[in-house]
Amino acid sequence: MADLDDLEVYKRLDSANMLEHLHRFPQQCHAAWHKANDFKLPRDYTSIDKVVILGMGGSAIGGDLVRSLVSRVGKPIVLVHRDYDLPAFVDDKTLVIASSYSGNTEETLSAFSQSLEKRCKKLAMTTGGKLKALAEDAKVPVFLIDLVSQPRAALGYSFMPLLAFLQKLNLLQDRTAEVEAMIQDIERLLGKLKETAPTSSNRAKQLAIKLHGKIAVIYGAGILSEVAHRWKTQLNENSKVWAFHEVFPELNHNAVVGYQLPQELASKIHVVLLRCPSLHPRTLIRYQVTSELLKQNSIGYEILDSQGENQLSQMMSLIFLGDWVSYYLAILNEVDPTPVKAIDYLKKRLSESTDKT
Repeated sequence: MADLDDLEVYKRLDSANMLEHLHRFPQQCHAAWHKANDFKLPRDYTSIDKVVILGMGGSAIGGDLVRSLVSRVGKPIVLVHRDYDLPAFVDDKTLVIASSYSGNTEETLSAFSQSLEKRCKKLAMTTGGKLKALAEDAKVPVFLIDLVSQPRAALGYSFMPLLAFLQKLNLLQDRTAEVEAMIQDIERLLGKLKETAPTSSNRAKQLAIKLHGKIAVIYGAGILSEVAHRWKTQLNENSKVWAFHEVFPELNHNAVVGYQLPQELASKIHVVLLRCPSLHPRTLIRYQVTSELLKQNSIGYEILDSQGENQLSQMMSLIFLGDWVSYYLAILNEVDPTPVKAIDYLKKRLSESTDKT
């Protein structure tokens, strides 16, 4: 197993330098927030009452996080749509945001093309590709992402602009102070999680070692539901491992019963429970009782608490921790965290298909 305190191992395995993106994440969030606040939206976009965010994978997770935050304030209705066909309810009170880092995500392009035939408001977020061309031809505003990375490493650009746009449209109260506090919180966290911080005091390295050779199951609740989802996908793509996520309180109505069998899996699973103080008091009790059930069934687990005073910091601190854990687990697995060969193969096979419907 690789030594996570040996700095040479990162140079050997991380050929595309995913490490740099982790280091620059706080600056990325800052840059994306300010660029989005300077971006001009048409005046009539303030008339919307629904937002549909089209996206897949790393380009969609920002929408999931925004939906988690907005659901607690009541408006607008936010839906993240991961499919080829535009939802039938889209109307002139709907803002459709197509989010595709590459600009060539076929599901997003398909749904966005359908939106051009409707009277809804529209916006594209991309680095270029077919989406940029399609939007510009239709005179749809395009927010350009000026970052070269894997889509999953551009979370700041898929998340922060959405918050800024909803704020500019008077659909969210001013979050500037929360954003600034969040960026400071994750900058402080960087010092504790980066590769030069020794394993003896580095929470991310310690957890990666515990997850090595195990199947990770991530639990979240409330505003951390999609944070758990992010952990799952980062473990899949960066670490190249099986991983799953579940959500409280629903998991208490089914998943806990499955802890018993097959018994031989108990030693191969490690459950990570993501927790923050703003969760419903009854849900917090569920964390404790669920931990007791895991212990009774000899399943390894641990509870990770968020950092920061506001909800945005609580979400992003745990996301940042999870990104580092997935990176260190890739190193322990002696794989390059950047390439996603299975996805590349899938896209190639789809491009060869004559069925473009």
